[in-house]
Amino acid sequence: MMLRIFPDSKTFADAIPLAAIDEINSAYKKINQTDRSQVNEFVKHRFEIPKENSNVPILSSLPINRHISSLWSHLLREPDHSDKVSSLIPLPHLYIVPGGRFREIYYWDSYFTMLGLKIEGRQNVISDMINNFSWLMAHFGHIPNGNRSYFLSRSQPPFFALMIELLAGIRGPEVYSQFLQDLLREYAFWMDGVESGEQGYRRIVKLGEHQYLNRYYDDSNSPRAESYFEDRFLYEEDPDKNQIIYQELRAACESGWDFSSRWLEDGIHLRSIHTTHMIPVDLNALLYLMEKTIAKSFEVEGDHQQSSDFLKKADDRANLMNTWLWNNETGIFTDYDFIGKKFGIPSLAMMFPLFANISSQQQAERSIQFLSEHFLRPGGWVTTYNNTGQQWDAPNGWAPLQWITYLALKNYGASILAHEGAIRWLKLNENVFKRTGRMMEKYNVEDLSLDAGGGEYPVQDGFGWTNGVYLALSKELET
Repeated sequence: MMLRIFPDSKTFADAIPLAAIDEINSAYKKINQTDRSQVNEFVKHRFEIPKENSNVPILSSLPINRHISSLWSHLLREPDHSDKVSSLIPLPHLYIVPGGRFREIYYWDSYFTMLGLKIEGRQNVISDMINNFSWLMAHFGHIPNGNRSYFLSRSQPPFFALMIELLAGIRGPEVYSQFLQDLLREYAFWMDGVESGEQGYRRIVKLGEHQYLNRYYDDSNSPRAESYFEDRFLYEEDPDKNQIIYQELRAACESGWDFSSRWLEDGIHLRSIHTTHMIPVDLNALLYLMEKTIAKSFEVEGDHQQSSDFLKKADDRANLMNTWLWNNETGIFTDYDFIGKKFGIPSLAMMFPLFANISSQQQAERSIQFLSEHFLRPGGWVTTYNNTGQQWDAPNGWAPLQWITYLALKNYGASILAHEGAIRWLKLNENVFKRTGRMMEKYNVEDLSLDAGGGEYPVQDGFGWTNGVYLALSKELET
């Protein structure tokens, strides 16, 4: 990894050994491990290297909707076959991958992909993907970041409950009963440690007697396999050699916002990352929705007491979010650093409490005013207004946050602003498609003549959640 045989660290993490591990290790000891040429030849002959592109065709001659429809077959994966030496965890059902370097299922991406699958009548693929997540929970106790062994120490923003809501809207309330045990299993994963008594334990932050909110976390404190060079380089660059930096980077990956000034103590340098110090707005809004969905599922089962218990958990969480995450000075919901005892930076995460209908009308009006003044750009909603070179900062906009912001605004009567943001985003998607023939992972919403950038890898195309949100927003604006 440190010799940079491949430009993208993930390439070797996804490579498949072509011989027994002991045999490969024995042969490796016989070569000069500091000679890039020798190591390159060694890898080439003993590993099957994944292709560097997603084989997504450039079809700018098609209308954009037809292009997206044609993409599903390129992003669809058949049920996997077991391969004990691969990092890929085999899944029993069909699934959609995002595209590009992302050759496996991803947790939170999948919800936004499903929005498009629903519109195109591909309910069976939605069901298969949810059943894959159910299978993963049954085997590992949680939904990992993706179906790779190197992702098992973390999850991603918990959208499983919203997937259940989506499928129940198609197939009826029996879906709640079908997946109730999975919802409870995921809830237990996020709430593990409530009885520990510690202020911060795994994903739990204790704020008072029987008062808990959640944070992003990762159980491992070592360089990420898929970004080994980047993590080691950052560690070696740090004059303080802060070993915990690996865990902080991993926790940011659980957030899906890898990386953003949201997680940087000084707001600028990645080496100041302190993700586990932050109580995130988006995570807690999603867990509130999970508690509400579990309550609904128990109600369908006829268990009124359990339903009532989970409604109370949701109400308690909403109250705690109002106490700890509402920044009255700025008039928005903001992440809170419970170690440093201060609010984090403004970001589009502020819209999640409005998306979840946690916000009061007065709070919403202040939040919407702040959003309108600081986040609207020519191409849609910018992620933060800090330009740090990280991909979840300015000038980039991301499909999932456009959808969350659109529905958040609609929930509180700001339909005109919601429509304006959506129109700008859709036009940007269409213009980039006309210019390149591609649907991108992220977009530059500030300068429409430039591509998005930042982060650890080039802009990827394909792209699952962009396709889904484009179709969903287009459908919304038709009505």
